[in-house]
Order: sequence, then structure tokens, then C-alpha cells
Amino acid sequence: MNDQQATILQTILQRKHEEVAAAAATHSLNDLHSRLDDLPECRGFTQALEAAVNMGRSGVIAEIKKASPSKGLIRENFDPVAIAQSYASAGACCLSILTDQDFFQGSAEYLQLARDAVALPVLRKDFMVNDYHIIESRVMGADCILLIVAAFDSSSLFEDLYHYAIDIGLDVLIEVHDKQELDRALALKPAMVGINNRDLHSFHTSLDTTLSLVDDVPEDCLIITESGIRNIADVRKMQDNNVNCFLIGETFMRADDPGAAFKELFPDY
Repeated sequence: MNDQQATILQTILQRKHEEVAAAAATHSLNDLHSRLDDLPECRGFTQALEAAVNMGRSGVIAEIKKASPSKGLIRENFDPVAIAQSYASAGACCLSILTDQDFFQGSAEYLQLARDAVALPVLRKDFMVNDYHIIESRVMGADCILLIVAAFDSSSLFEDLYHYAIDIGLDVLIEVHDKQELDRALALKPAMVGINNRDLHSFHTSLDTTLSLVDDVPEDCLIITESGIRNIADVRKMQDNNVNCFLIGETFMRADDPGAAFKELFPDY
């Protein structure tokens, strides 16, 4: 990893700390915590994926994403409500919604609009760095949050945030990129783990990342393959290797009709 590549991830994480500091100046952690008792229960994110797999179907997390640091603007005609409804009609189990503004052109409003428009559970896709982010996600309306192992030098902080999220009713998708990160994730005995085929330092994408780690994941832990699924052949390759859950964004977002693109990859739905 060269210095420029390392800076991409570190720049995002530094910006996350700045965002939290600014948000906490308006709404303190205690302010957010006081709102928890008034919130409805989260929709079961993990449960929705498990139900699909138990029925012999793929568990698909369909992503709503406007842009990315590596690809720039992905979808110009961006209507989170219409996209969410298209995904729901096509058969998606869950939604993943980018809330990062600076690097992905996302927002909390997109998450709230999309979640209100459908009955699907929603993952807040962002770079979580501390407990404020976790409780903010719950108050925002997320049903699940993402914890990226590569974002944490401290295993204790990573573990504390995982347990905190669970304690306040959120599901947690732990994202890993290699065997070392997977071992850190599995130490928590999570219900699900996401294997990102895109390296966050180099942005190189390879489906072999998932395939190389499949055998190291216990049978009672759902494997979600993330990034790089572009066609039905990629889907079949994963299914043939006992990977039955998918998080797919760019392939759907570049299509005129995201729901129709969903059907092309998962025609049995």
C-alpha cells in the first residue's frame, strides 16, 4: 500500500470524526440517548436475510448509492424513494443506503425517505468511528449498521461499538477484506459477516476475495459478498460456493430500472 492509497481511507475516517464533532455540538450523545425509548423496534435485517436463505433463495441487500470516491457520479437521475420501491417490488430482502455526503453524495434524508417508502429493513452504509455514530444511526431510522474492521486499529473499540449497537436494538454487518480481519470479526461470533471484494486501500476488486475466505466462516454465520457482482455468472459462481447473500449497488444503480436489473441477476425471484 503506498502513501496515496493509505490517505484515501484515512481521509474518510478523519472526516467522519469531524462530522461527529459538529453533530455533537448540536445534539449531544445524551440528547440522542434520551430519544431511544420513543423509537419503534428495528426491522429485522439479519432475520430477513436468514428467511430468504432458509426458503432456498438468495438474500439480497440492494444498495441506493449516488456516487463513490473511485467511480465518481454513478447515478444522475437519483430518486431514493423510486429506487427503494423498485427494489422492493423486485424482491430485495433489505436496503443499503449511503449516508456519507462528502465522498458518496449520500444523506440521512435519503435513508429516511427510502425507509418510509417501503417495509424493508435498512442498513446505514457509512464509516462508523465511535458510539455517537451508532446511536445517531438508531435515531436516524437505521435497522442495521456497518462496522468496517479496517477502520479500527483498536480491537477493543471495534468490539465495544459492536456490542453497543446490539444493545440498542441494531443489527450489525461486520465488513472484512482479508483473513486477519475475518478472524477479528469472528471473535465476536456475529450472525453475519460481509466480505468486501473491493480493497478499501487500493480499490482493486476481485471476487476471489470472498471465495478465499468462505471456508473460514462458520456455518451458522451468514456470508454476504459485497462489490464486484456484475452479472448472473458472478451470482452463480458465489452460489456454487455456498455464498447466498449479496450486497449489490453499482450494477443496479447504473441501470435505467434498478428493479429490472435486479431481476436479471436473480430471475427466480
